[in-house]
Amino acid sequence: MKGTQLTRSLRHSLVPLSPAIALVAVQLIFFGLPAGAWIRAVVIGLLTALLAVGMALVYRANRVLNFSQADLGFVPATLSVGLIVFNGLPYLFGFGVGLVGSLVLGAIVELAIVRRFVRSPRLVLTVATLGITQLLTVLALLVPKMWGKVAASQRINPPIDWKLTIGTFILNANDLIALIVAPLAMIAVGLFLSKTTLGTAVRAAAERSDRAALLGIPVGWLSTVVWMLASVLSFLALFLRAGILGVPIGGALSISNLILALAALVIGRLRNLPTIAAAAVALGILEYGIQWNADSPLLVAPFVGAAVMVALLLQRRGTTRLDQDTTASWRLADEVRSLSVEVRRLPLVRLLRWGVFALIGAAVFVIPILLRTDQVIKVSAIFIYSIIGVSLVVLTGWAGQISLGQVGFVAIGAAVSAKCTSQWNIDLSLSLVIAAVAGGVAAFIVGIPALRLRGLYLAVVTLVFALSVTEWFLNDRFFSWIPNSRIKRHPLFGRINIDTPTRFYVYTLIVLAIVFVAVRGIRHSRTGRAILALRDNEKAAQAYAVPVIWVKLTAFTISGAVAGVAGGLYTHLNYSFDISSYNVGRSLEVFTASIVGGLGSLFGAVLGAAYLRGMEWFVTADEWRFLSTAVGVLFVLLALPGGLGALVIRIRDDLSQRIAKRHAIKHKALEHQEDVS
Repeated sequence: MKGTQLTRSLRHSLVPLSPAIALVAVQLIFFGLPAGAWIRAVVIGLLTALLAVGMALVYRANRVLNFSQADLGFVPATLSVGLIVFNGLPYLFGFGVGLVGSLVLGAIVELAIVRRFVRSPRLVLTVATLGITQLLTVLALLVPKMWGKVAASQRINPPIDWKLTIGTFILNANDLIALIVAPLAMIAVGLFLSKTTLGTAVRAAAERSDRAALLGIPVGWLSTVVWMLASVLSFLALFLRAGILGVPIGGALSISNLILALAALVIGRLRNLPTIAAAAVALGILEYGIQWNADSPLLVAPFVGAAVMVALLLQRRGTTRLDQDTTASWRLADEVRSLSVEVRRLPLVRLLRWGVFALIGAAVFVIPILLRTDQVIKVSAIFIYSIIGVSLVVLTGWAGQISLGQVGFVAIGAAVSAKCTSQWNIDLSLSLVIAAVAGGVAAFIVGIPALRLRGLYLAVVTLVFALSVTEWFLNDRFFSWIPNSRIKRHPLFGRINIDTPTRFYVYTLIVLAIVFVAVRGIRHSRTGRAILALRDNEKAAQAYAVPVIWVKLTAFTISGAVAGVAGGLYTHLNYSFDISSYNVGRSLEVFTASIVGGLGSLFGAVLGAAYLRGMEWFVTADEWRFLSTAVGVLFVLLALPGGLGALVIRIRDDLSQRIAKRHAIKHKALEHQEDVS
């Protein structure tokens, strides 16, 4: 009996660690490391674990992916390095100043920025954390200016003289400190959450914030505490890293480290801290092993992606309320609804509507006449980014499936289209159709996990997919079929020349219009209504015999096909296929543009692309160009949480209401659920 209880207890304790054990087993079998390198890999993995646990804490409190997690500790860590290295102050003094600074900074960020998005959709707050990242990065780069020096790559000398030589590796006191401090910090967080009254309140608020608020629990103040803890963990990770690898150059967190932290998060179901910490360490070890044995570190992404996919697909579906409630906190606000029939038929309303269409038509007509050649090319690029935004409206705005790696589908469409026209002499229009098929097939394959995963789980999968596409699948270092020569724009159907910027501008505009009309038609079809029904209430849709699996995969396929068309246009706009144009950073930019424009409508995709790229390319005043950066987007979202599309609809509703009052017609702008394009 005792043996059975011991076996059950051992099994229960090993279940949370099983993903980490499997990842380490893969490393030991296929990517062996010498003992010294293995210890260093554990140290690096522990630093990643600190960041992942901090991201998990913020998710528990705010239901958001905190892309600013590493940068929360970047500013205080840089300050500590300056005090120790440049001023020669004691190690513990610099550490203490940075620790206090991280607590203060975490509180300021939560109170000044995050608190303002408490009622906003979680997608909006996710984009806001990107703005916080850029803001904190700038501050961290300015801190060393106090000493007139640069802190990048600066290392903190160990406080004690201790060395251990294992093979060719020499470990010093900084490695030993990291091996001790990082686990203790994570254990302390776990004990705080499970053993203290304040920690219990934090967990209660994370489970049901609305109910906790009704019971008198100060949810807002607890959120501040969580951000302070997350900031401390970030500071510890970067301070310890400064002693081992030096202060990061540029940003605090590289894309690979971000992927590892996010992968650990989804393996641990976003809130199981022991599993998240162990998985982060194991992923760090696996990454180090792949880099040690493989010909290129670019192979890390596909291996990590495969590991994450297997781990997620082997997990059981969550049965708790939090596992099932995947749409409420991520549903977009200010969904666009059409005006009532009575209001739409009013002569002045019809005049305003057709007047807007006329202005848009006149604008696109005079653009190639008034603008320089290079500016016409940039406007064509804005049209292409608008098409990518339309693909995100279908997948995220309508289907409720969050994609952070949409440019991965764009890249596949670009490569296939370039291959068709440059080497097989296929007409460009037909190559766009083939690119749409390629993008749709890729999205269908990636969408298969959507049958089990939703929300942030799927978001991380798509992000890993995008990184795998750019670093491995479409990299000519690994595959010879990737086109790398100059691409010519052959006449359409052998007759219509599109080789000039103006002609290609017109062609791109026509393709955008076709995509716009086609997707709008899908939205008003039975398929479109089924997609929205699944987003709003999947169980109710199932009760009405809606085929959940096929509807979800249809949304993915349509989105991927539209993105593939955009890729085909973009590679021909640039006369070449350059994989660097489709990196993960570009995916986050496209996602940001869509949120700024508003994912509730198709015209929001155009507004977002026009705003982000227009501000960057056409605004010459330096005091306004910052609006195209992540910091500028942060300020825009603070003023307009629903995006620019919501502002346009608000103006439309206000004008139509005034007109309706003049005609004594009751205003019913929100009567219908059809989106206005």
